[in-house]
Amino acid sequence: MKISTKGRYGLRALVDMAANSGEEAVSLTLIAKRQNLSLNYLEQVFGILRKAGIVASVKGAGGGYRLAKDAAGITVKEILEALEGEFSIAGTAKGETEDAVGQAIRTLVWDEIDRRVNELLKEKTLAGLAKEYRIKQEQSVHMYYL
Repeated sequence: MKISTKGRYGLRALVDMAANSGEEAVSLTLIAKRQNLSLNYLEQVFGILRKAGIVASVKGAGGGYRLAKDAAGITVKEILEALEGEFSIAGTAKGETEDAVGQAIRTLVWDEIDRRVNELLKEKTLAGLAKEYRIKQEQSVHMYYL
């Protein structure tokens, strides 16, 4: 499975939000500008994330979006599944039947890859990504070029 721009941009925007806004609402315009993303596309992505209960919209002056729950409780798996659907490296077509070799490959290879990737995606939280992002930001600020 290749992660689409929807998944990549959505994850990137949420990391930016978690790292820079805390519990305050933030405008998508600000995130789009900081991350060099299309505002129109980001609006579509955040509509999906809102329906999934990952973000909440805030109306009025100072409105925008905020995380619907603590960043430590939001996994990368939850985000990507909301935007991309369930992860599977090798899905099966409807009505397709597998022979013995196909079943063996599925059991020993494809299902194992799916299991390991899903474990990794469950372990990684939005809070962890935001923390790493802030560290990388600080490191880039302190670099000197000659």
